[in-house]
Amino acid sequence: MDLVRHSFHHQLLLFSLISLSYVSGTQFSLPRLGALRRTILNKLDIESISSLPKDFKTLFYSQTLDHFNYKPESFTSFQQRYVINSKYWGGANTSSPILVYFGAEESLDYDLSGIGFLTDNAPRFKALLVYIEHRFYGKSIPCGSREAALRNASIRGYFTSAQAIADYAAIILHIKKTFFAKNSPVIVIGGSYGGMLAAWFRLKYPHVALGALASSAPILYFDELAPHVGYYAIVTKDFKETSESCYETIRKSWDEIDKVASKSNGLSILSMKFKTCEKLKRSFDLKDFLDSIYSEVAQYDHPPSYPLNIICRGIDGAPKGTDILGRIFAGVVAYMGNNSCYDMNEFNRPNDETYIGWRWQTCSEMVMPIGHENNDSMFPPSPFNLNKFIRKCKSLFGVRPRPHWVTTYYGGHDLKLILHRFASNIIFSNGLRDPYSSGGVLENISDSVVAVYTVNGSHCLDILPEKRSDPVWLIKQRKTEVGIIESWISKYYTDLIMFRDRTRVKGDGGHIFHRGKEKKLQKAMDGPPLEIVIAGHLGYRKAIQWCICRRGH
Repeated sequence: MDLVRHSFHHQLLLFSLISLSYVSGTQFSLPRLGALRRTILNKLDIESISSLPKDFKTLFYSQTLDHFNYKPESFTSFQQRYVINSKYWGGANTSSPILVYFGAEESLDYDLSGIGFLTDNAPRFKALLVYIEHRFYGKSIPCGSREAALRNASIRGYFTSAQAIADYAAIILHIKKTFFAKNSPVIVIGGSYGGMLAAWFRLKYPHVALGALASSAPILYFDELAPHVGYYAIVTKDFKETSESCYETIRKSWDEIDKVASKSNGLSILSMKFKTCEKLKRSFDLKDFLDSIYSEVAQYDHPPSYPLNIICRGIDGAPKGTDILGRIFAGVVAYMGNNSCYDMNEFNRPNDETYIGWRWQTCSEMVMPIGHENNDSMFPPSPFNLNKFIRKCKSLFGVRPRPHWVTTYYGGHDLKLILHRFASNIIFSNGLRDPYSSGGVLENISDSVVAVYTVNGSHCLDILPEKRSDPVWLIKQRKTEVGIIESWISKYYTDLIMFRDRTRVKGDGGHIFHRGKEKKLQKAMDGPPLEIVIAGHLGYRKAIQWCICRRGH
């Protein structure tokens, strides 16, 4: 009976998502977030996930469902997955650091294989590596299956970013206690939505994390802080800079699609021309498919392959005399491969966990108003319509989105002033060819809240695995980020000795003097200072000298 009920709930949710996608009119799909490109995820799913290195150990933590209430149901727990790699850790005795990666809107499996910043730098920092899966994704699902949880209005209410970062805090403190690593500094790292979580975590839990690396985190793409057209303006700019003719072909193609679709057998012609797996029911599905391809290649235009170049070479390299739509299809083939057919739902699969989970998150709090409407765009006009967006979300989940909540809870308006006054130790890294950089922090806020960007970089490129083919500008970006983190840790070790509890020095006459009072004590006493060296793990094995003044020495 339970199996039948679960199957019914699953099918009902999928039907709702499919129906919502179909009735959405001319509202294009929102560009996906995520540190890893969709095609990379597909490759990892096949090749890498089942064969993780033996140094990674998977564990589960009994996580509290609701961190912010004291109702009986709030204390319900679920198993949250996290993974540890202690291969290079220097240990608690030397207060070696802990690097924590924040999983985001996908299974943690992909991050273990696809994110390289932690493993690449673990030997240098002698760091313990921790990866934490986001609630409601992967194997960290409250109350059974994801579908059942999202069908339950009471349960999905706990699917929020605030609950997620509270999860991270609980697990980090659990790990520090388990490993007796009270004095080990923690650096949190995230990309895309995970980068936003890392920055917000540093703001909300500065006592847990020493610093944060927020890669390609569009924290300004909320509540009118960034222009709606910012994302697609950069996509257009990327294509135009790569190939003017490619840009022009795409710009003209939308009207050509409409022209063909208006014929009596137009949808059949388009279906044949683009080898769709199912016959098109409306031309918008083809447009949305192409829109998603162009967004993806611009957002994840990583070296050395540079997929944007690949698709434009396909468009520009089509045989002489090929019509506009034929050239567009040649670009699709160049990027996606010569397939027997092309699924128009490739980027919007209702049974995909990221699609399902992220649809709820955007319908509740993560309202990012992205659209294209300016005259220079290579895309057809499609402005973000908040009222239409609200209606869609209410029809699916029965809730009204809260477009102002992110800026209310984490700060938004005058965010740079807020960061300057209240924040420290955050790196906002970006690549300016990434369309989401239009919602990123691109200038230094203070000495320790800094922007590190590259002109040619793309989405989350800096936290992907290092390659021999990496361009010099990318190597420099990563080196800068590592240097900043090293400076945070070095200063932390200095502070740790200065303010360590019960670290006192006994002087003549039984008086107790705290460290840091040496100058005052020396002035009051005769005799030269006695210097002792307190050695420990101070970043680069530097020792810090302290003077203890004692009479008669």
